[in-house]
Amino acid sequence: MTNQQAQARIAELTTELNAHNHKYYVLSEPSISDFEFDKKLEELMALEAQFPELLSSESPSQRVGGTVTKDFPTVKHQYPMMSLGNSYSKEEMQEFMARITKALEREVEYVCELKFDGVAIGIRYADGKMTQAITRGDGVQGDEITANIRTIRSLPLQAKGNEFPKEFEVRGEVYFPRDKFDQLNRDREEIGEPLYANPRNTASGTLKSQDSAVVASRGLDCFLYAAMADERIADTHYDGLLKLKEWGFKVSEHMRLCKSAEEVFAFLEKWDTERHNLGFEIDGVVIKVNSLDDQDELGFTAKSPRWAIAYKFASEQAITRLNEVTYQVGRTGAITPVANLEPVLLAGTTVKRASLHNADQIAKLDLHSGDMVQVEKGGEIIPKIVGVDVAQRAANAVPVQYIQTCPECATELVRSEDEAKHFCPNELGCPPQIKGRMEHFISRKAMNIDGLGAETIDQLYEAGLITNVADLYELTYDQVIALDRMADVSTQKLINGIEASKAIAFPRVLFGIGIRFVGETVAKKLAKHFKNIDALMAASEEELIAVDEIGGRIAESVLKFFADERNQRIIQRLKEHGLQLEVAESNELTSNVLEGKSFVVSGVFSQFSRDEIKAAVEQHGGKNISSISKKTDYVLAGDKMGPSKLQKAEELGIPIISEEDFLLMIGG
Repeated sequence: MTNQQAQARIAELTTELNAHNHKYYVLSEPSISDFEFDKKLEELMALEAQFPELLSSESPSQRVGGTVTKDFPTVKHQYPMMSLGNSYSKEEMQEFMARITKALEREVEYVCELKFDGVAIGIRYADGKMTQAITRGDGVQGDEITANIRTIRSLPLQAKGNEFPKEFEVRGEVYFPRDKFDQLNRDREEIGEPLYANPRNTASGTLKSQDSAVVASRGLDCFLYAAMADERIADTHYDGLLKLKEWGFKVSEHMRLCKSAEEVFAFLEKWDTERHNLGFEIDGVVIKVNSLDDQDELGFTAKSPRWAIAYKFASEQAITRLNEVTYQVGRTGAITPVANLEPVLLAGTTVKRASLHNADQIAKLDLHSGDMVQVEKGGEIIPKIVGVDVAQRAANAVPVQYIQTCPECATELVRSEDEAKHFCPNELGCPPQIKGRMEHFISRKAMNIDGLGAETIDQLYEAGLITNVADLYELTYDQVIALDRMADVSTQKLINGIEASKAIAFPRVLFGIGIRFVGETVAKKLAKHFKNIDALMAASEEELIAVDEIGGRIAESVLKFFADERNQRIIQRLKEHGLQLEVAESNELTSNVLEGKSFVVSGVFSQFSRDEIKAAVEQHGGKNISSISKKTDYVLAGDKMGPSKLQKAEELGIPIISEEDFLLMIGG
C-alpha cells in the first residue's frame, strides 16, 4: 500500500469510527456490532503503525489509552470556573427567583438541568479539534488531564460540522455510570480488593490515574452543559445547549426550558423522586436564567453568578435501631461486618442491613448494641451508618466489640498493617472460603460450567463430595443424582458441563483458580507472558514484577499461592484431568471446514461466551457478520436471541443452528 492509499484509507476509517462512536456513546443508537467496530479499529491501528507519520491526535485509536503521565501540570483557566450558590428548600428557591424578578423588573425564563454528581472539567478546542482538558481545581487553575479525557468515547476529538468558533471551550461533568461502577466493584470483590465507596470519588481518582489505559478501561462518560468563546455562540443558554448537540457533544436529554416558577418547582419535585431511576448519580438540579443578555445584566458576586443556583436534594437518611452486628467471610478470607437493622424505608426501598466496612469504622462510630443509628444511602452501593443518636442510648448498652476469631471456623483473625480489613488465614479449611473459591471457579467469566451453581456447590460440599476445584472433575453421575432435587437431565447437564470446561483457555483457568489480586486482566497478562502454568509456578518475584502492570503486591500473592503444597497438588490434579494450562501458540487456522460460510451469532450460550464462539468461527475459516441477509449461511442461536432476528431468519429460510450443532460442524 502506498502512502497516499494509506492516507485515504485512514481518513475513511477515522470518519467511520468517529461516526460509530457518536452513535453508540452519544445517541445510544449503535449501527454495527462491537466485533465489526473492533476489526475496523484494528485495521486503523495497523495502518498507523505502518505509516506513523499519518497518526493524528484526533484518531479514534488514541482513545484506547496507553499514555503514561507522571505529573499533571497546573494550567490557568481561560474562563474562570466559578462555583454555584446552593439552595436546600423551596423557600430559598423562591427567594432566588424573587431577586431575579426584582433586579430585571420582569419575569424570565429558566433552564433546569440535572446536577450531575461527578467531576467538573473544561475542554478546549481549536479548529474543532480537542487540544486540552483541565480539571476545575480552585476555579482559577486546574490540572491538565488531556490524555485521560481523550479516552472518554462520548467526547468528540473533532467537533462535527464547521459552524463553531475557531477556538472555544466546553464545560461538563465527567461521571461514572452506575452499571460500570457496580461491575468495577464486583471485579474488585472477586480478587479480594476493597470496594470503592461511591461513583463520584472513583471517577475523580480515575481521572488522575497515571496510565490512560486504566482510564479507558473504566468506561467513564461525560455530559456537557456550556460552551465558552470570545464571541457568543447563541443568545440563550438553551440554544447554546442545542448548538453543543449539533457539534456532536453529549447533552443530557433531561433539560427543560421553564416559563414560570411553577414549571421550575415541578421539575425539582419530579427529579427528587425519579433520580433513583437514572443510570448515573445526581445530587440536585441547576437552575439558570436563560437569556444571556439577562445573565450579563445580573452579573456575578465574588464567588458565583447571580443568574444561576444549585438546588441540592436532601440527603437520603433515616433513623432506625441497630439490632446486631454480624460478620461475613469472603472467598479471600476478608471479614466484612454488617449492621442488621430494624427495617426502615429509605430512598424508595426497605433497608434491613448497612455496611460497616471494617473495625476502624465501628470504633469511629462508637457503636453500642441497640443504638439508634442514622443510615444514609446517598451514592453508596449499600446503605451505611453515618451517625449515632447517643441521647437515645440505653444506660446498660454494651459497646460493639470486633470479633477476634472467624465466625465460621474459629481461626484467629489477622490484620496486616497495610490492610483495612481483618482476614481469616485458614484459606483451605474455612467453609465460606472453600465454597467461595469453587463458586468463583465455575462463574461465567471463569470456567462457566453449565448446570452448576452456588446452591449445587453447597450441596456437593455438605455431602463431602468436593473440597476444592479439582474434586469437581472426579464427580460421577451416581454421586450427583443422589443429591436433593437432582434428576437425570440436570445431572447429565452438570457432568457434561464439567467435561466441556476442560476446553476453556488457560487465561480463564488461571483467573478461575482464584489467586488473590489476579483478576481477568492480570490473568491474561500472566498467561501471555509465561505461556504455561509450570513457568508461572517457577517464576521469581523479579520475573513476575517484570511483567507489564504486575506490581509487588500481586507478585507476592502469586508466590504465596504456589508455595503452598496443597495448591501445588490441586494444580497437578487439574493437569491430570486435562484442563488447558498453557497458551495455544499457533495463529494458523485450526481447520477450513467453515470456509466461505458466513455466520450471525446471537443470544447467550452455555459452554462458551459469544466472543469465544465468534473466534471459533474465524479459527475454522468462517466469517462473522452482524446482520441477517440472503447472503447469511447460518444463524447460530443461543438463549434470549432477539425475536426480530429470529423472525427475519425464518422469513429468509436461513438455517438456525444451536451451540451443539456448531460444535459438531467444527468437529468438537
